[in-house]
Amino acid sequence: MAPLVKAPTEGDLLKYDLEKNYTREAVTLLAGTDYPLGAILGLITSGANAGKYRLSRNAAGSPDIGDQVAAAVLIEHVDASDGDRSAVVIRRGPAILSSAEIVFDPSVDDTAKRTAKLAQLTALGIVVRDAA
Repeated sequence: MAPLVKAPTEGDLLKYDLEKNYTREAVTLLAGTDYPLGAILGLITSGANAGKYRLSRNAAGSPDIGDQVAAAVLIEHVDASDGDRSAVVIRRGPAILSSAEIVFDPSVDDTAKRTAKLAQLTALGIVVRDAA
C-alpha cells in the first residue's frame, strides 16, 4: 500500500502574521502557470499585464517589466494554467514564513539569487526562517 502524502497547507508555510486584514491581499495571477503554495511573486508594472502577479524571475537576462522584484508570497495553490485567477498573498509584514515551503521561479537557481529574493521580502517585513 502506498503511503499517504499530504500536500502542504497554509499552516505549513505561514508561521506568523500580525493582522490578516493588513498583511494579506487579494491579487490577480497571470495566466499560464500552476502556482504552488509558497511561490514568491513579482508584480508586473508595465505592459498589457500591468497590475498582475507572476513568479518573480531573476533580473539578469529578463526584460524589465517589474516582476524581477519579489513583491508577495502566495499562501494557497492556484492553477492559472488556462486563465488569470484571483489569489490571496502575503503582501507585507510583519509575517514569518517557513523556508521549507518557499518556491522560487526556475531562473532563481543559485544561493546568491535566492538570498536576493529573500532580502526583497525582508524589506517588505516578510521574514523567511529555516526553523519557523
